[in-house]
Amino acid sequence: MVDRPKGSRHPRLHEIVYPLDYGYLEGTTAGDGGGIDLYLGSRRTRGLSAVILTVDTFTRDAEIKLLLGCTKEETRIAFAHLNSGGMRVFLVRRPKEEE
Repeated sequence: MVDRPKGSRHPRLHEIVYPLDYGYLEGTTAGDGGGIDLYLGSRRTRGLSAVILTVDTFTRDAEIKLLLGCTKEETRIAFAHLNSGGMRVFLVRRPKEEE
């Protein structure tokens, strides 16, 4: 479910603009009680491209973000988008043979 399309702004932090479609995976539950967050890329296949593990030093929160159907460039964009301010991230890519 994409609830924040590419180019849209964060509902509370208006300076944050989403560089890719962003939403959550229906039927899942993350630590915050909502669905597991995801970035949706431009590939036709929506398989898992990578996972980004986030730590927010301001809110003292940790989450995972799924990257579905993302190209290498879209993965780089999502990583850069999240790795700013008080957020620090760790990227886990799928092995090359599964790209």
